[in-house]
Amino acid sequence: MYNPLLDTMITVAECGSFLKASEKLYISPTAIMKQINQLESHIGLPLFVRTSKGVVLTQAGGSVYKDAKDIIKQSREAVWRAYKAEKIDQILIRVGTLILYPCKVLMDLWNECSGRYPQFKLRVVPFEDTSTETAFSNVGKAYDLMTGPFDSVHTARFNRFQELGRYHFCIAMPGGHRLSGKTSLTYEDLHGERLMIQKVGNSPINDRIRADIEKGHPEIAIQDIPCHYDLEAFNRCEEEGTLLLSLESWGDVHPSLISVPLRVEHTIPYGVIYSAKASQETRHFLQILQKNAARDMA
Repeated sequence: MYNPLLDTMITVAECGSFLKASEKLYISPTAIMKQINQLESHIGLPLFVRTSKGVVLTQAGGSVYKDAKDIIKQSREAVWRAYKAEKIDQILIRVGTLILYPCKVLMDLWNECSGRYPQFKLRVVPFEDTSTETAFSNVGKAYDLMTGPFDSVHTARFNRFQELGRYHFCIAMPGGHRLSGKTSLTYEDLHGERLMIQKVGNSPINDRIRADIEKGHPEIAIQDIPCHYDLEAFNRCEEEGTLLLSLESWGDVHPSLISVPLRVEHTIPYGVIYSAKASQETRHFLQILQKNAARDMA
């Protein structure tokens, strides 16, 4: 019921800078600044004074900060009282969904077994920001869970992961590219091409693919993209006519791009991503989900 940007505002106020808040929340200072700008726009008042040494609360910001924690607590209690008033003994699980992390995998699995667990109700929460970095930071705030690939050193510090399967790698490219007609690709097929791969240090599996290319296929020119994929990477792929290391689950992300399987031994796990501070109810739901997923795979 409350605006989850209040959580970011509280952290910035207590840290005294966007940089320190970004280190605590494990998202970029730019993402922090964007969230604060959104909150200020929503309220219609400046909440912070930006200085060369950091940020300080305005009088309005101090007032909001003073009330924010109570607002968050009261909002959660209000939702619970509403359920109790209706005598509905249900547990609400909020599932985030965005273009690179759709919730269909989880919903399909849950629909197969939901009849046995009527105490749980799932609500799909659309997340409009195309940055996966921001989406990860909102797990446990704007929503309880999200689903998709997970191999992130950065987000593993504050999120946890329950594996459901593995995705194969693909190469995304514009529809008219010389390789777009192939049914699969090898590294040799990519010789002479530019290939976008996320920066070293966040995804161990992506780093191994990069190492394979740098060691055995220097004919491929690697271009760095940010540690977290977003729609901008796919736009660059289409606009610049370059290649992008992608996943089979992202084949329909951009309508002008073609995805061709890459024949490599590496795969990346996908599943349910949840907060390290997840509630007992959320963890109970995950236990049920894991039990039924294991039954399906047996």
